[in-house]
Amino acid sequence: MTSRFRVAATTSLLHSAVFDVERRVVVGADTSFERDVVVHAGAVAVVAVDELDRVGVIRQYRAPFDRVTWEIPAGTLDRPNESPLAAAQRELLEEMGCRASRWRRIGRFMVSPGWTDQVMTIYEARDLVLGPRRPEGPEEEQSRVAWLTPEEVARLFDGTQPVDATLALGVLQVSRGPER
Repeated sequence: MTSRFRVAATTSLLHSAVFDVERRVVVGADTSFERDVVVHAGAVAVVAVDELDRVGVIRQYRAPFDRVTWEIPAGTLDRPNESPLAAAQRELLEEMGCRASRWRRIGRFMVSPGWTDQVMTIYEARDLVLGPRRPEGPEEEQSRVAWLTPEEVARLFDGTQPVDATLALGVLQVSRGPER
Protein backbone atom coordinates (compact mmCIF):
# COMPACT_ATOMS: atom_id res chain seq x y z
CA MET A 1 0.00 0.00 0.00
CA THR A 2 1.34 3.40 -0.90
CA SER A 3 0.30 6.44 1.08
CA ARG A 4 -1.42 9.25 -0.73
CA PHE A 5 -1.06 11.47 2.30
CA ARG A 6 1.68 13.99 2.98
CA VAL A 7 2.37 16.67 5.55
CA ALA A 8 1.77 20.01 3.86
CA ALA A 9 2.38 22.37 6.79
CA THR A 10 3.42 22.39 10.44
CA THR A 11 2.83 24.85 13.24
CA SER A 12 4.70 24.72 16.54
CA LEU A 13 2.33 24.52 19.51
CA LEU A 14 4.72 23.80 22.39
CA HIS A 15 8.43 23.54 23.07
CA SER A 16 9.62 21.79 26.24
CA ALA A 17 12.85 20.34 27.58
CA VAL A 18 11.81 16.80 26.58
CA PHE A 19 9.57 17.16 23.50
CA ASP A 20 7.80 19.56 21.16
CA VAL A 21 4.22 19.52 19.95
CA GLU A 22 3.37 20.38 16.34
CA ARG A 23 0.07 20.71 14.55
CA ARG A 24 0.49 19.12 11.13
CA VAL A 25 -1.79 19.72 8.16
CA VAL A 26 -1.99 16.52 6.15
CA VAL A 27 -3.33 16.48 2.60
CA GLY A 28 -4.48 13.57 0.51
CA ALA A 29 -6.19 12.94 -2.80
CA ASP A 30 -9.55 14.40 -1.78
CA THR A 31 -9.08 15.49 1.81
CA SER A 32 -7.05 17.44 4.31
CA PHE A 33 -6.95 17.16 8.08
CA GLU A 34 -4.93 18.21 11.13
CA ARG A 35 -2.99 16.04 13.57
CA ASP A 36 -1.18 17.16 16.72
CA VAL A 37 2.12 15.30 16.98
CA VAL A 38 4.57 15.01 19.85
CA VAL A 39 8.02 15.40 18.31
CA HIS A 40 10.71 13.56 20.25
CA ALA A 41 14.45 13.04 19.71
CA GLY A 42 14.16 9.33 20.47
CA ALA A 43 15.11 7.25 23.46
CA VAL A 44 16.98 4.18 24.61
CA ALA A 45 16.34 1.46 27.17
CA VAL A 46 18.47 -1.30 28.66
CA VAL A 47 17.65 -4.83 29.76
CA ALA A 48 20.50 -5.45 32.20
CA VAL A 49 20.92 -9.15 32.97
CA ASP A 50 23.15 -10.24 35.85
CA GLU A 51 25.10 -13.50 36.32
CA LEU A 52 22.00 -15.13 37.88
CA ASP A 53 19.87 -14.20 34.83
CA ARG A 54 17.93 -11.63 36.83
CA VAL A 55 16.73 -8.44 35.13
CA GLY A 56 17.61 -5.08 36.64
CA VAL A 57 14.57 -2.86 37.12
CA ILE A 58 13.89 0.54 38.60
CA ARG A 59 11.01 1.36 40.95
CA GLN A 60 10.32 4.99 40.11
CA TYR A 61 7.54 7.53 40.57
CA ARG A 62 5.86 8.67 37.34
CA ALA A 63 3.71 11.80 37.39
CA PRO A 64 1.46 10.88 34.41
CA PHE A 65 0.16 7.90 36.42
CA ASP A 66 0.77 9.42 39.89
CA ARG A 67 2.30 6.19 41.10
CA VAL A 68 5.50 4.18 41.28
CA THR A 69 6.17 1.94 38.27
CA TRP A 70 8.48 -0.96 37.40
CA GLU A 71 10.77 0.00 34.51
CA ILE A 72 14.06 -0.90 32.91
CA PRO A 73 16.68 1.88 32.72
CA ALA A 74 15.77 4.29 29.93
CA GLY A 75 16.31 7.82 28.77
CA THR A 76 16.07 10.37 26.02
CA LEU A 77 18.64 10.97 23.29
CA ASP A 78 19.18 14.49 24.54
CA ARG A 79 22.93 15.03 24.25
CA PRO A 80 24.51 16.37 21.06
CA ASN A 81 26.23 13.76 18.89
CA GLU A 82 25.61 10.97 21.43
CA SER A 83 25.00 7.59 19.79
CA PRO A 84 22.11 5.43 21.02
CA LEU A 85 24.60 2.92 22.46
CA ALA A 86 26.48 5.64 24.35
CA ALA A 87 23.16 6.95 25.70
CA ALA A 88 22.20 3.44 26.83
CA GLN A 89 25.54 3.05 28.59
CA ARG A 90 25.07 6.42 30.29
CA GLU A 91 21.53 5.59 31.41
CA LEU A 92 22.58 2.21 32.84
CA LEU A 93 25.30 3.90 34.89
CA GLU A 94 23.05 6.77 36.04
CA GLU A 95 20.03 4.69 37.01
CA MET A 96 21.54 1.42 38.20
CA GLY A 97 25.23 2.11 38.80
CA CYS A 98 26.21 -0.58 36.28
CA ARG A 99 28.74 -0.88 33.53
CA ALA A 100 28.52 -3.76 31.06
CA SER A 101 31.18 -5.31 28.86
CA ARG A 102 28.70 -7.07 26.52
CA TRP A 103 26.08 -5.08 24.61
CA ARG A 104 23.57 -6.20 22.01
CA ARG A 105 20.93 -4.11 20.29
CA ILE A 106 17.73 -6.12 20.55
CA GLY A 107 15.21 -3.91 18.81
CA ARG A 108 13.71 -0.59 17.84
CA PHE A 109 10.05 0.30 18.06
CA MET A 110 7.66 3.19 17.59
CA VAL A 111 6.34 4.17 21.00
CA SER A 112 2.86 5.23 19.88
CA PRO A 113 2.71 6.10 16.16
CA GLY A 114 -0.76 7.65 16.41
CA TRP A 115 0.50 10.68 18.31
CA THR A 116 4.32 10.74 18.56
CA ASP A 117 7.33 10.18 16.31
CA GLN A 118 9.37 8.82 19.24
CA VAL A 119 11.44 5.72 18.46
CA MET A 120 12.88 3.61 21.29
CA THR A 121 16.05 1.52 20.84
CA ILE A 122 16.49 -1.30 23.35
CA TYR A 123 19.79 -2.92 24.29
CA GLU A 124 20.70 -6.00 26.29
CA ALA A 125 23.62 -5.51 28.69
CA ARG A 126 25.54 -8.39 30.27
CA ASP A 127 28.78 -8.99 32.18
CA LEU A 128 27.88 -6.25 34.60
CA VAL A 129 30.09 -4.47 37.09
CA LEU A 130 28.16 -2.72 39.84
CA GLY A 131 29.20 0.66 41.18
CA PRO A 132 27.63 3.84 42.52
CA ARG A 133 24.50 5.18 40.87
CA ARG A 134 24.45 8.67 39.36
CA PRO A 135 20.76 9.59 39.40
CA GLU A 136 19.55 12.78 37.75
CA GLY A 137 16.37 14.53 38.83
CA PRO A 138 14.08 14.04 41.83
CA GLU A 139 12.36 10.90 40.53
CA GLU A 140 15.65 9.09 39.85
CA GLU A 141 17.10 10.23 43.18
CA GLN A 142 14.17 8.59 44.98
CA SER A 143 14.08 5.49 42.74
CA ARG A 144 15.14 2.05 43.89
CA VAL A 145 16.95 -0.73 42.00
CA ALA A 146 15.69 -4.31 42.14
CA TRP A 147 16.81 -7.52 40.44
CA LEU A 148 13.94 -9.74 39.36
CA THR A 149 13.95 -13.32 38.14
CA PRO A 150 12.14 -14.04 34.87
CA GLU A 151 9.28 -15.50 36.93
CA GLU A 152 9.01 -12.33 39.01
CA VAL A 153 8.94 -10.20 35.86
CA ALA A 154 6.19 -12.43 34.42
CA ARG A 155 4.11 -11.93 37.60
CA LEU A 156 4.13 -8.16 37.00
CA PHE A 157 1.83 -8.81 34.04
CA ASP A 158 -0.67 -10.64 36.23
CA GLY A 159 -1.30 -7.61 38.44
CA THR A 160 -4.02 -5.03 38.17
CA GLN A 161 -1.70 -2.16 37.17
CA PRO A 162 -0.52 -1.59 33.59
CA VAL A 163 3.08 -2.59 32.83
CA ASP A 164 5.63 -0.40 31.04
CA ALA A 165 5.78 -1.46 27.36
CA THR A 166 9.54 -0.98 27.16
CA LEU A 167 10.02 -3.45 30.03
CA ALA A 168 7.66 -5.92 28.35
CA LEU A 169 9.24 -5.73 24.90
CA GLY A 170 12.80 -5.71 26.20
CA VAL A 171 12.36 -8.77 28.40
CA LEU A 172 10.49 -10.60 25.62
CA GLN A 173 13.33 -9.96 23.17
CA VAL A 174 16.01 -11.08 25.65
CA SER A 175 14.05 -14.24 26.46
CA ARG A 176 14.07 -15.14 22.76
CA GLY A 177 17.87 -15.28 22.86
CA PRO A 178 20.49 -14.06 20.38
CA GLU A 179 19.81 -16.69 17.71
CA ARG A 180 16.40 -15.49 16.53
